[in-house]
Amino acid sequence: MKKVVYSLSLLFVALAAVAQAQTDLKKTAQGAFYQIYTSNPGDKIKLNDVITFQFVQKTDKDSVLFSTYKAGHPVQAQVQPSQNVGDLMDIFPLLAAKDSAIVKVPTDSIFKGHEEARPPFFPKASFLTFVLKIEKVQSLNDAIAERNAGIEKQKQDEVTNLNAYVAANKLSPVTTASGLRYIITQPSALRKPVAGDTILVNYAGTLLNGKLFDTSIESVAKAGGLNQPGRPYEPISIVLGETPLVAGWTEALALLPQGSKAKLIIPSNLGYADKGQGDIPPYSPLLFDMEIVKVIPGKHVAPAAAKKPGVKHPLKKGTAKKTPVSKKKN
Repeated sequence: MKKVVYSLSLLFVALAAVAQAQTDLKKTAQGAFYQIYTSNPGDKIKLNDVITFQFVQKTDKDSVLFSTYKAGHPVQAQVQPSQNVGDLMDIFPLLAAKDSAIVKVPTDSIFKGHEEARPPFFPKASFLTFVLKIEKVQSLNDAIAERNAGIEKQKQDEVTNLNAYVAANKLSPVTTASGLRYIITQPSALRKPVAGDTILVNYAGTLLNGKLFDTSIESVAKAGGLNQPGRPYEPISIVLGETPLVAGWTEALALLPQGSKAKLIIPSNLGYADKGQGDIPPYSPLLFDMEIVKVIPGKHVAPAAAKKPGVKHPLKKGTAKKTPVSKKKN
């Protein structure tokens, strides 16, 4: 934290120094004003290079609108021909790795043709200011190779962490062909649901580190410090084979009869894979304690026409009550 604050302070000190020398600002062909206030040796950024950079976005009155330092990570972008004054693509080729600069973008250009979108903190003749620091410059091939290596490491770490979790908790789950692992914690001799049945389910979902990310049970939410404003705490309703779910849930629901309880260990390829969801990072296994409260028979189709389990789409908002695998519409 101290390092982040220190880095941010240095940027603002540099920004103040530059602000005192406004006559030194240069102008790009697109109409942005800039000053490079640390210039480092090395090749300048080229078209199609992938850059990793930090930035602070401010108003003329020094109100910070966004900071990658506060966000906790830099951003990446591939350098392309500039399309508008605000994309900074005509600034990046002027810089090298470790360079810092200030860029002032006229808001009159940003909001030209759609003045109704102009916020009050950007009056006419004002500027949107960027303070940039280029952390890394890579060729496209090098950036792709680094990304692929990172993905492979995440996949390997997931397998290692899953196996370590099972061993540390002395679990003996059943593992299906897809990789879903589950343990029946309360067996039941009642009927299992089939496609078309409505299932009422109570659940609590956590990550391997124990962080609670969703639940239908109010006491569990309070104990886990989970804030879900407006959430009705009650069993969720799912129509098997119709309600879009992550594959791990669809497969598990078909295995569990009414009245049963189970612990699910869902690998990321049956969950949110490389995308993640909300508080769920990419390549994260999901743990669920689940109770099948009730199975309500529905209109069943012939076996040959029945939808197969394993739907790979998370539950879409609005198709059912709140679920642990909800996802906003595109």
